[in-house]
Amino acid sequence: MGSIRIQRVYDHETPSGAVFLVDRVWPRGIRKSDLRLDGWARDAAPSTELRQWFGHRPERFAEFAERYRAELAERPEAVEPLLEAAAKGPVTLVYSARDTEHNQAVVLRDHLLDLI
Repeated sequence: MGSIRIQRVYDHETPSGAVFLVDRVWPRGIRKSDLRLDGWARDAAPSTELRQWFGHRPERFAEFAERYRAELAERPEAVEPLLEAAAKGPVTLVYSARDTEHNQAVVLRDHLLDLI
């Protein structure tokens, strides 16, 4: 079983292993040709409604995480490609949020690790 890391899409460090974008919308200012991705896990991202409610407000993070995990539990097929890649080696989940501690990639990584 490989490791699962998270990284901002705007970081200049080259991600390791299989690389998946985990945002529902494409990151601003990034050309598709600039990212080496193994997949865009759009369906594993939070719903538009949940993302807009959260608004990256740290005081809402705990409830956001709970709601997001509930969404993930309702659609386990959305995380299958990520789990399959993790079974083969390291995986990096890339995201665009500024806050490196309160974002969907943190919740998704923890969810995947719980499933493994």
